[in-house]
Amino acid sequence: MTDLNTQMPSGSDAIQRTDVQPAFSFDLLERTLSRANLQEAWRRVRANKGAAGVDGMSIDEFPAWARTGRWQSVVDELKAGRYCPAPVRRVEIDKPDGGVRLLGIPTVKDRVIQQAIAQVLMPIFDPGFSDNSFGFRPGRSGHQAVKQVQTIIKGGRRFAVDVDLSKFFDRLDHDLLMTLLARKVEDKRLLRLIARYLRAGIMEGQQLIESREGVPQGGPLSPLLANIMLDPLDKELERRGHKFARYADDFTILVKSQRAGERVLHSISCYLQNRLKLVVNTTKSHVVKTAHCQFLGFTFRYGRLQVQPRKLEQFKQRLRRLTNRNWGVSMRYQLFKISQFIRGWINYFGIANCYQLCVELDHWIRRRVRMAYWRQWRKPRTKVRNLMARGVRVQAAVACGITSKGPWRSSKTPGINQALSDAYLKSEGLYALRDGWIKLHYPE
Repeated sequence: MTDLNTQMPSGSDAIQRTDVQPAFSFDLLERTLSRANLQEAWRRVRANKGAAGVDGMSIDEFPAWARTGRWQSVVDELKAGRYCPAPVRRVEIDKPDGGVRLLGIPTVKDRVIQQAIAQVLMPIFDPGFSDNSFGFRPGRSGHQAVKQVQTIIKGGRRFAVDVDLSKFFDRLDHDLLMTLLARKVEDKRLLRLIARYLRAGIMEGQQLIESREGVPQGGPLSPLLANIMLDPLDKELERRGHKFARYADDFTILVKSQRAGERVLHSISCYLQNRLKLVVNTTKSHVVKTAHCQFLGFTFRYGRLQVQPRKLEQFKQRLRRLTNRNWGVSMRYQLFKISQFIRGWINYFGIANCYQLCVELDHWIRRRVRMAYWRQWRKPRTKVRNLMARGVRVQAAVACGITSKGPWRSSKTPGINQALSDAYLKSEGLYALRDGWIKLHYPE
């Protein structure tokens, strides 16, 4: 680890060596705990940042803790099979469509160990995963999954089977998951360690809750375990000759008719419930025409990628919060946070056919930003002074400054648009969706 040279080296040779080791090896625990593998695991955990676990230790505090020799004690316990992972800290995140998503935040030391395990197991399991699986895999992305669905639709499939798994991560069957792991992992010590992580428990407030099922979202190992659990589903769909794409627990199967879709929905639901012991949400699972299909935030009307309306409304809600009057930060910082959000949004949704939408949203965003400036200036004298400082004539500046119009209406007046022009806002750091869309579709 960085600044932990007495504990771990700075190289990452073990990662390269892992790729050429036999899959059915009995020394996987040693490879997991190799200094180079742990060093790489720490580097990734540190880069991902994240909150503290139940012990309250932050990412920044971990190096000093490890230098005291406690980390070496953890490694010794792991080698001896005596290490007991700490419970994960329960965190609830509001879901866009209502309800909450339950996350489990492991301690930093457990995140490092889980990451080290994932680095060893990924080269063993990933080559055998389906080409139709795109989530949490090296070299694969949600964009590829979306484009595969689009390609299948263009090939003549007109109906989509959307199967919704109810609380997938919270309901994974531990016995079945361990059985799937044991097919390729013969190191019983590593299997026992993974089982301990599955049963580590959840700390909710001051109460410890047993974890008899599920894999808490929030740990580095959870995405790989999810893919291992759903790999039999991929293989079953391929065996039946279905066209589909899966990203984590989101998957869509494309068929040629409504009748075929209903048959597939029934049979796959039975397979998931009987073979993988997963719960299918019958309310949200259905067969729809591909024009109404929604996958990873996109729709496929007439085979063209478009942003899902709900995602667009969420985008606007977030911008409203970022331009809220009660935030109490400088406009320069506000523009930085707005642009940061805009860049991330367009980098994901920019693959859609949404150039005109970006132009319209840019106009709306700039008006929201002008309104935020207007609110911050508050007093008429401050408004007049700032307008004049940005080149507005005295008469127009005074007329704007003393207006009885509200901030939203005022943001459209010529004087404010002159002072806070598009060029000025860009010079202050406001990023444009249109520029991001062009950069994605017409790279230099």
